[in-house]
Order: sequence, then structure tokens, then C-alpha cells
Amino acid sequence: MQYRKLGKTGEEISILGYGCMRFPAKNGRIDMERTEKQILMAIEKGVNYFDTAYIYPGSEAALGTILEKHQLRSRVKIATKLPPYLATTRASMENILKTQLERLKTTTIDYYLIHAIADFRSWEKAKANGIVEFLNEKKKEGVIGHVGFSYHGDKLDFPRLIDDYPWDFCQIQYNYIDENSQAGREGLQYAYQKGIGVVIMEPLRGGSLVGRMPDKIKTIWEKAETKRSYADWALRWLWDQEEVSVVLSGLNEEAHIEENIRVASEVKPHSLTPAEITLFQEVKEAYLSLMKVGCTGCSYCLPCPAGVNIPYAFSCYNGHHLFHDIALRFQYLLMNSDVSGRKNGLAHQCIACGKCEKHCPQHLPIREHLKAVKKDMEPWWGRAVVACARFTLKVLRAFSPKGKRVQEAQE
Repeated sequence: MQYRKLGKTGEEISILGYGCMRFPAKNGRIDMERTEKQILMAIEKGVNYFDTAYIYPGSEAALGTILEKHQLRSRVKIATKLPPYLATTRASMENILKTQLERLKTTTIDYYLIHAIADFRSWEKAKANGIVEFLNEKKKEGVIGHVGFSYHGDKLDFPRLIDDYPWDFCQIQYNYIDENSQAGREGLQYAYQKGIGVVIMEPLRGGSLVGRMPDKIKTIWEKAETKRSYADWALRWLWDQEEVSVVLSGLNEEAHIEENIRVASEVKPHSLTPAEITLFQEVKEAYLSLMKVGCTGCSYCLPCPAGVNIPYAFSCYNGHHLFHDIALRFQYLLMNSDVSGRKNGLAHQCIACGKCEKHCPQHLPIREHLKAVKKDMEPWWGRAVVACARFTLKVLRAFSPKGKRVQEAQE
């Protein structure tokens, strides 16, 4: 295993991090026996960064139980997340953190993230709720080691967010297809230059970069002089960049753990050959040619007068068709609506003003594409999904982790 410093924290972290969102399941519950074996296997081979979250069902408790049982807490760094859409008062923040410490069976959380910041507006709302004072106090007390955030917004808001608080680290979605989406390469480099450690999520784009490949893309990879698995290629592309501190992988298969650790033990920054870099570019161009909309995620079309998050809408739309992933439809509906804490950015809000098309470097017929997104990604049952999510969050906000009523200020 190789290690890199996580920005200005100065801590040596394994370049492969253990993503704890999807532990192996059995009969609808976490398979503790298998999960335990896999975690022990990863720690034994040098993985020392474990990423979980308050909203991952059973994840924090499972990790805490296993680490306590084998007295391994001192050998690993735990990262978990505070959901700002649930932590809207000081009381709810305290209750959530207390619950996380109990689940993880620890007195300190090494890396604490604000979960899924959608845009600068949602960050401003979290600040208004007192989240900065809470984090600063807990960090001063030593309950939290380092403060960071995970990001699902666009490249325009990312540097504003980076500059608005003395973050220790951040977590972004990044892979060779999403090089220019969300925070993108620009955001990665900006954070790195500021001394902020960068943790990568979705390195395999939810598994879509390693599953069944379109024939056009498969043919390109077959030209490589050195034969590698699709996962190997995707991970190498990330670790080739010195700005990347940690890459999270959902390690729920023994074979995947072995392969990921092998690659993490081999790859060095700037080790890809010119021919291999060309292959990545060809593969990326092939993916883009197969996509419904040739959007590069540059965000020049923003801000939209009607509030439509155009790059995000196109990203989900493309992914849904390229990878036949119905989950992206739900992601689009929930992450691009006010459920996530951001403004509604759904395609149906388009007023066809055409302002976006005047600024698009690709000269895309954005208005026509948004009609297609609306038709395909906002089915008749979509509004019901959003309404149910709003209701569920309302109930969760109303009750503390122990089921007692939390008195929240009326918005």
C-alpha cells in the first residue's frame, strides 16, 4: 500500500480508501461475518481510511462494532458525515454527532464532513443554521479531528466554497469521464493549491466504468499494449495525478479488494505513458459520442434565469442512457430538487428564453435537449417521489435520533 499526505492535515493516508456505503448484505441486512472479514483483510493490507455516513443504513454501527471487537481503532482513520438537511438546529447537530460516536464506538471522529453540499446557497443556509460554530467548537474540543465537505455542485460554486471556510479536506466526484463535471479537474487543482486534501468518490462512476462496455469503447481498450482490467485503468488514471490524495472504493467483494490494493501498491504519479493518455482521451470521446447530449459540463450556460441546473440535468440524462442506469433518474429527481437543500433545478422549469444557448461553447440546442430531459427524466410518478422524499425528511427533522421531538425554529 502507498500513502499520501492528505493536504495540510499532514497525515499519511492510504491512497485507497474503504467506502462503507454498500457492505455485503444477507437477507436484507448487513452480512456482518463477511463484512468483518473484508475489513480485516483491507486493514491487514494497509488500508487506513474508512468512509461512512450518518445516513448509510447500519454502516457506522457495523464499522464501529468490528473495529472495537478487534481493537483496531488506533490503526485507522474514520471519516463520517453530517447531513445539513437534517442538522438544522444546534440540538439536532448535537444529537446526530452523539449518535455517530455511539455507533462508531469512539470518542473522536478523525475526518468529519458536511454531507453532499449541492451549491453555495445550501452552504449559506447551513451557516445560517449555526453549523460553522458547531464544527469549530467540536474541533476545538477534540471531538472532531479535521473538517471537510462532500460536493455535488458545479464548478462555479466550488472555488467560492473552498475560499469561504478554512477546510482541511474535501470529497468530490471525479473520474476520467467526469473530468469536467461538477468540481472537475479545475476544482481538484484549486483545492490542492490551497493545501486542501482531496478525497475522490465515484472513481468507477458507480460501477458503470467497469461493467458491460459498449463495443465501440471495448475496441479502444483492446488496443492497449499492456492489458488491464477496466477498474485498473480507471484507478490508474486517478492516482496518476498527484493532486489526488485518497480514492474511495466500495470494497464489498474479496476479488475487488485484492485488485484495488494491488493497483494501489503499484501506480506512481505521472506514470501513464503518452500512448495510454491518448487511449483515455479516445475512450472519453467515445463515451461522449454515445451520449444523448454533447455537454462538457463547462457551466457557461449558468446561471439559468429559471433556475434550471442545465449541466447536472444533462449529466444524469446522458448517464441514464449510456449505462442504462435507472438509479440516475432518481438521483436527478432528488439531488436536483429542493429535497437536497438546493433550489429546484429540474428541466420542466425551462422558460425557453434561449439565454443559455448564447453562451454555450458547443452551440447545443439546449432548449430542445431540456424538453427531452423533461420527457425522459421526469416521468408521471416523479413528482410523487419528490413529495415522498420531502415528507420523509420533514419527519426525520422532527425527531431526534432517539425518537424524541426536536423543537426546531419555523422557517
